[in-house]
Amino acid sequence: MSAALELSGLRIDFGGARVVDGVSMTVSPGECVAIVGESGAGKSLTARALLGLTPETARVRFDRLIVDGTDVAGFGERRWRSVRGTGIALVSQDALVSLDPLQRVGSEIAEPLRIHGLASGRGVVRARVQGLLRRVWMPDPERRARQYPHQLSGGLRQRALIASAIAADPAVLVADEPTTALDATVQARILTLLRDIADAGTAVVFISHDFAAVRRIADRVLVMRHGAVIESGSVAEVLEAPAHVYTRQLIAATMHEPREGAEESAEPVLVATGVTKRFGDLVAVQDASFALPRGRTLGIVGESGSGKTTVARMIVGVEPPDAGDLRWIGGHRVQLVHQNPLGAFDPRWTIGRSLREALAAGGVPRDRRAARVAELLAEVDLDPALAARRPLALSGGQRQRAAIARALAAEPEVLVLDEPVSALDPSVRERVLQLLLRLQRERHLTMVFVSHDLDVVGAIADEVLVMQDGVIVEQGAVTDVFAAPQHPFTRELLEANRPVSP
Repeated sequence: MSAALELSGLRIDFGGARVVDGVSMTVSPGECVAIVGESGAGKSLTARALLGLTPETARVRFDRLIVDGTDVAGFGERRWRSVRGTGIALVSQDALVSLDPLQRVGSEIAEPLRIHGLASGRGVVRARVQGLLRRVWMPDPERRARQYPHQLSGGLRQRALIASAIAADPAVLVADEPTTALDATVQARILTLLRDIADAGTAVVFISHDFAAVRRIADRVLVMRHGAVIESGSVAEVLEAPAHVYTRQLIAATMHEPREGAEESAEPVLVATGVTKRFGDLVAVQDASFALPRGRTLGIVGESGSGKTTVARMIVGVEPPDAGDLRWIGGHRVQLVHQNPLGAFDPRWTIGRSLREALAAGGVPRDRRAARVAELLAEVDLDPALAARRPLALSGGQRQRAAIARALAAEPEVLVLDEPVSALDPSVRERVLQLLLRLQRERHLTMVFVSHDLDVVGAIADEVLVMQDGVIVEQGAVTDVFAAPQHPFTRELLEANRPVSP
């Protein structure tokens, strides 16, 4: 069987800088090949080069690129348009951006059919669109086809984007980080869908930084770093016996054993009894009862809309409960670390100015603030010289560390962290998790850690609350809940996170 995609010697330069160097791959019909790497590895540029979609400022060269039997060397934009959709198609990470916000979902999916002359007549096109939506397991496809992208959840938008990509029956489907922003169970469904598409005969190129996702879907894997492929082979070979130290680090950063909790009991610093929070007719949290043990980490897990962030906001006092009681035992300073530090910092201020403001609010004398800024940055493993930079001049991991430093400026006893590592690459995420564990030991912190990622919660939390539709459906020690979940939703979450043997 001839390959659906053949790439040899891909090189991409910006100015005098080589950002992709000598990447080669072949993908056969019915096969899924994953490209794994962290931000800046060159994997997304490689994906876009397969479709002729690299930026105009890029210089792209390759020894050979064959898409569904067509040699696309030297193709301009006009000739590429005849290949995109029928020969090769793209599913990107952000479906809300990729889908036209002014166009109904059904019209978006019908567009490739019309462009390539694959269907005509309103009834025929509508039937094809309905069939595509059913193929991607879209619930209530007739109604969803009439809706706009903003009316769909993240998982449904991603299914609509996949339906649009496969509408013209492409030989090759490139999926660039298609599940990164999705909840665990939704992610598992999208991965199963992509695997089904491969099994039906499409060649799939799957781009990711998550080895757990790769294990679920791929046949072979390429590991990229600094623009080059440093390791390749079958999923079983690479994941079970990685040859390169960087590959081993990536795998270790995405697979943790649940943390063993402390044997001795701890007095609670906070007790919640029957807490309820409404927003209009929506009950965001209903009758929640739990305790926050002193010096421990309480994980709160659940999917988008489960109420976990609302619980966190009530703990820090941003949202008052409508019913029930949140009772602190003794006086405690509580600080929140947001999911998006770029949005939490004033982009016009330097990091140092933001930290000095936090120190001023905490009562630190003016003549001590500059020294404390340097001390706080050093405490979170940042160079104090970074105080002179603005948030945009820092990497994602550096911004998150700076956000933690700002929270520590008030000398809190309790730190509430809302999805603090969800947007970070695996190795950066691992460093931030280790930083939090060290700070907890050194400062005797009590922490609340909100996440939809059970692997991350298992790595850092002692106890866990599992939330679904505003209700705590299960709680207990992490080791107990993860080893023997009692509630069906907890079992579903764990199954969605559990690695599948290659």
